[in-house]
Amino acid sequence: MTDFAQTRALFHLPEGMVYLDGNSLGPLPKAAVERVARTVRDEWGDMLITGWNKAGWMDKPMNVGNRIARLIGAEKDSVAMGDTLSIKVYQALASALEMNRPRKVVLSDSGNFPSDLYMAQGLCKTLGEGYELRVVAPEEVLDAIDDTVAVTMITEVDYRTGRKHDMAAITARAHAKGALTIWDLAHSAGALPVELAKAGADFACGCSYKYLNSGPGGPAFIYVAPRHQERARPALSGWQGHDAPFAFDLDYRPARGAERMRVGTPPILQLAALEASLDIWDQVDMAALRTRSLQLTDLFITGVEATCPSLTLATPRDHALRGSQVSFRHPEGYAIMQALISKGVIGDFRAPDIIRFGFTPLYTSDADVTKAVDILAEIMANSLWDIPEFKTRKKVT
Repeated sequence: MTDFAQTRALFHLPEGMVYLDGNSLGPLPKAAVERVARTVRDEWGDMLITGWNKAGWMDKPMNVGNRIARLIGAEKDSVAMGDTLSIKVYQALASALEMNRPRKVVLSDSGNFPSDLYMAQGLCKTLGEGYELRVVAPEEVLDAIDDTVAVTMITEVDYRTGRKHDMAAITARAHAKGALTIWDLAHSAGALPVELAKAGADFACGCSYKYLNSGPGGPAFIYVAPRHQERARPALSGWQGHDAPFAFDLDYRPARGAERMRVGTPPILQLAALEASLDIWDQVDMAALRTRSLQLTDLFITGVEATCPSLTLATPRDHALRGSQVSFRHPEGYAIMQALISKGVIGDFRAPDIIRFGFTPLYTSDADVTKAVDILAEIMANSLWDIPEFKTRKKVT
């Protein structure tokens, strides 16, 4: 059984702050400070370019990918680290569309993160020739999978509402209709148990700076099912994904396995921070994490509904349909969140009307939940949000 009081002690959490935004940016693992400093000082500083060999920098994208694989139910050597989530979505989508010709329809839902939709729109325009992105309501995805769909591109947990898709059911339906699947795990990896291999997923991507705590701008990952690894052609045929980068061939030859999805030079300093976080994750049982997550979100929902009747729950009550966040709706959601932040409760706002709170058992306690509920209740009872300062939109919401 995981001791979450012990894992909480491993994070830097500012005194007096209730941090409920780890679903947007995870807090700093205390060990990351020295881990990154050591990488800078002892590896970059003393080894310079020899660090690629002596410190194993070149192998980090796959070595770290294997550590993340446990958290997402993936097979060994099926996860590669690097670049950004949008790039990894583009790679997966381009490979899947090429593998499933002559079909040309990408199916997604209106709850998907806009960046994923933008990447699909851009790729479809580039390909032309009838390629299209088809967007339906989240509840309609399963029924919308027909024999015209080439690939489904779904974020498992809705970034706004926390609604969780049924990965196994959607993947099974897609395969029955001859479609491939891409899963965005930005709000799943580290939030709940994910079972890519068991579900039969084809591709998946995710970021590491949310629940996995790699720091702002941390690298993304891509998963390619082993059965597809020798067929999936990387649309972004980068030097790092070449079969022999230091042969300096003028023609591209993809590396074997998921390593072919590497593109640019790996971000060594960010990977060092991620490794420090993964040392904590190595202590975590994913089933225990899920149980604790549901306890925390239940506690918050019950408390807010009992004290803040003007807020409307946007997150499913059904555990099977819930990720590890809770969202409420209110027309003045932005101002309410600014008032909360001013009192040390950190969540965020998502347009048009959602106040959003992430719950991470690694460092979120019952006391945090109770304090957040009490402060939110005070703000709502006294309309403390209703001042101009809290209604002025900042660049990042």
